[in-house]
This record gives sequence, C-alpha cells and structure tokens, in this order.
Amino acid sequence: ARYFDTKTTEPISFFLSGLEELLAWQPNSNDEFNVSAVPLAKRQPPLLSRRPRTLVCHDMRGGYLEDRFIQGSATRNPYVFYHWRYIDIFVYFSHHTVTIPPVVWTNAAHRNSVPVLGTFITEWTDGEKLCEAFLAGGEEAYGAVAEQLARIAQHYRFDGWLVNIENTLSAAAVGNLPLFLRDLTARVHSVVPGGLVIWYDSVLKSGTLKWQNELNDENRMFFDACDGLFTNYNWKEEQLERTQRLAGPRQNDVYVGVDVFARGDVIGGGFDTDKSLRLIRQYGLSAAIFAPGWVYEHLGKENFLQNENRFWGSLAEYLPTHSICTLPLTTSFSLGMGNSTFLDGKDEESGPWYDLSAQDIQPLYPEHQGTLNTSCCLQDAWCGGSSLQLQGTIPPGEERMAVRLFSLQMPAPPKLFLTLLYKLEGPQPDDFTVALEVTTSDSGICFEGNPTSLPEPNGRYYPRFLPAPPPGLAKLLAACHRGSHGWTSRCYELELQDCSLRDLSVIVSRQQPSLQETSFTCLLGEVRVLDTASVAASPPQVHSVTASQLWWQ
Repeated sequence: ARYFDTKTTEPISFFLSGLEELLAWQPNSNDEFNVSAVPLAKRQPPLLSRRPRTLVCHDMRGGYLEDRFIQGSATRNPYVFYHWRYIDIFVYFSHHTVTIPPVVWTNAAHRNSVPVLGTFITEWTDGEKLCEAFLAGGEEAYGAVAEQLARIAQHYRFDGWLVNIENTLSAAAVGNLPLFLRDLTARVHSVVPGGLVIWYDSVLKSGTLKWQNELNDENRMFFDACDGLFTNYNWKEEQLERTQRLAGPRQNDVYVGVDVFARGDVIGGGFDTDKSLRLIRQYGLSAAIFAPGWVYEHLGKENFLQNENRFWGSLAEYLPTHSICTLPLTTSFSLGMGNSTFLDGKDEESGPWYDLSAQDIQPLYPEHQGTLNTSCCLQDAWCGGSSLQLQGTIPPGEERMAVRLFSLQMPAPPKLFLTLLYKLEGPQPDDFTVALEVTTSDSGICFEGNPTSLPEPNGRYYPRFLPAPPPGLAKLLAACHRGSHGWTSRCYELELQDCSLRDLSVIVSRQQPSLQETSFTCLLGEVRVLDTASVAASPPQVHSVTASQLWWQ
C-alpha cells in the first residue's frame, strides 16, 4: 500500500511517519518508480553565487494530492508551478515526519535547473518524544537518523532537506542538535552533488520553542551548522537590519519567510507580497515564499493560470532569474497538464490530464503593462497540453516587438540550428511575420559566420532562414516543412565565432509600416536551439535494456 494505490494499483509517491519507519527504510525494488529520472540541469549563475536567492515552500492541503500519481492522473484544473526561471530552490512541505518530494516535482524542477528539498519535521508532544529518542541519545542515535535522511535523498535523487523542529527540547537534546545538523549537512554534501540542508527558525539554544523572525544569538548556532536559515513570517524591518548585520558574508543564506496567506502580523501577502520582497531585497537577503498555492486555493482553480501569471508578474522585479547554459534547448512549453493531448498540432485525445514529469523547459513570462502579455494556452498546442501565447501591441511608427523567451549564458558553438513552430491568430494574421533573434554578450570580439563580416555593435543576430533542412538532418529537422493544422514551421542556421549566447527572443514584425498601433496574438508551439556538431554525431548505442514492473492489459 505504501508503493501502489490501493484503488488503481498505480505507483504512487509516499512519506514516512515516525522514527521507526525512518530507521527501517531500505531501498526496495517497488520504489524504483520514485527515483527521479531527470538530473538537475546546470544553470548560470550557479546557485551559490553571491546574490539573493528565492526559495518556494509548497504546502497544499497536507500534500500528496493528485501529484502522488507518478504516471499522471486525469485531473481537471490541477495545481501546477511553472515560473522556475524566477526561483532557486523548491521545498515540498507536509506535516508527515519525513516528506519525500513526489518524484513528478523533482523531475519538473530539475529539468528547469531548480533543486528540490524534502522536509524533516517534528511537532507537538509526539515530536518531543521523537527528538528525545534520537537527539538526547547521543552520537550513535542522531548519526543513524542523519545517515538515513542522506541515503533517502541520494536514493530518490532529490537535493536535501528542510529541518523543522517545532517542539520544546530537553537540555540533552538541544545540546546535540547543532552536532546533528552538522552531521546531516556533511553527509548530504558528500552523497548529493550540490545538496543543501536548511534550518527553520523555531527552537532556541535553550530548547524553548519560540519563533524569532530573524537571525540572532538565540538561533545562530543552528544557522552556523548548516546551509541556511528559513525565518518565520512575522518580522519587522529592524529585524531584517539586525539579521543582515549578524549574517555578514552569509546574508544570502538567510531566507526570510513570506507567508502568501498573510497569517499573523505580516508586511504583505497575497497580491501585496511584493511589499515584503521589496524590503527583504533592500537588505540583500534571500526570500522564502511560503504557500504560493494561495493563488489556486484562495482565488479558485477556474482562472488559475491567469491569476498565477499576475501573482508572479507582480514579484518579477525582485526575483533574479537564472539562465540556461547547455544545449540542446528544446521545448513545446507544455505545463505538464492539459484538457487535451496534442501531437504535431492535432488534438489526439480529448480529456484532462496531469503529469508534472511531462512538463517542458519553461521560458521567462515577460509582461509589459498594456503592450505585452505572455500566457499559457490550453486550447491549442503543437505537442503536449499547451502552447505559449503572446498577445501584444506594436506602437504607432514602430515596426516590431521583441519578446525575450530565454536568457542564455554559454559559449556559442560555431554553428547553430534553430527551429520554430508558430501560429498567428486574430483578424489579419497575414499582416505579421514571426522570426527568431539571438543576442550575444561580447559584441567586441564576436563575429557572424565568415571572418569578413563585422561585429554587430548591439550583439543582435538574425539566424538565416533555411527553406529546407540540410542533408543528413532531414529526419531530425523535419520541422522545416512539417507545419500542419494551421501551424507554420521555420528552420534557421546561425554561424558565430568567439561569441557568448545571451538571449533568445521571438520577433513579431508588421509587414507594412503603420501610424496606427497594431495588436497581434501569436501561439508558439515549439522552439529548438541545437548545436550542429552534436546533432550530426551518431547517438551512442544502447545495450542491455531490461524491463520490470510490467502490467499487461
């Protein structure tokens, strides 16, 4: 029953309750479904760069809802998160002792360069007993718990733990707590590349349970023993000031808590969350956004995607984004949900589905008040469940609008292939053209193609349109001429020398100059950026394939 749903027999994600279950845990052939299949994608700048970070703590109705179905479910209007470019760490939270993040979340986050933490929590009188058993017992007892937690993260391939001790501790237990945190942090670092352990602001060095809403001498010993502190939510500005002073060079390791439900005495939650973030960033501190599922739970699931874009759009100026730094980059913008399943622009199967493991690499969601809106369209897609909808207005006298989809940070290979699938909607789709633009960051030394061409002063390059794919790549780049069901397909080539890629944008231009403003709606179905050299190389042969856990129907 732990590994499979008793009603449907489908594999499910699970948690562990109590110390006995944790200490008894062993890897098991039934739980291979729960091992993340997506390695954590690299990003720039790296997570531990010196800049404020953003942590999201997902807490929704006790957790393990429809997201527990590892192979998806037919859920209508589910909760999804897709603003991955704007956040740095994702924590899956529940009130079970050991919250192992459902693997669908780890897969979606990793594909978008975001590490995922589980939660180890003790609370109330049961928590006191549990802590007494493993913390007051000395090195052997707490070492066994630290080892199991590290092994679990390593086995399921998520990235570490949020530790939340929300109960009073005896003198013996609190004396061993920093030693336990050091031990856990060291073990996680040694078996999980880039692993993290973050401490929640709860117990004090005296063993009293008293939330501080800041870093101070009462809780600093726990901060010193791990990778970060997640503060409680009821802080005031002077506490941010004191926290910044005390944290010194580790100010980015303090994640100041912001409860989106705005419980208690807080600066701002809901659509005023930006007020809290503005203050936190003034002091150079990181932020921990707790329960952003408020958008879904409080405002309802009907207009969820619209409200979600509004919520994250209101915070965007306080959220440093991270860039993609590896190729190939390929995405159909799928959210990991839909009301239909599309393939090659055709609605293959009607009916709701939800599977975050099938979520694609997500773009930036740029908003410019009144002139551009970027959103998800579930009514039409090239592949998966959704496409990316750009609605914009080109002002009078201007010819074009650039929409930045991805920020990139990597050396450009000598030759790139790019493909684009799009659909123009609205009264006069023929009034517009759509193309891709690549910008580079070191325009002084960077050249396009042959050495006789001059550097672009602003680093903007328009890849050369290819009417047909080059020989040898016809199969892979079938997209060059396979537009169908109203989708237009384009194939491009770009040769660069000594360049670093910076942005990938889509450009919507008018065919005719005009003194009126013109509005457009463009759906993007797929974008690919490929390094020609690796595309042309033959893929490695696969050997010794085995299959297990088969269910014949």
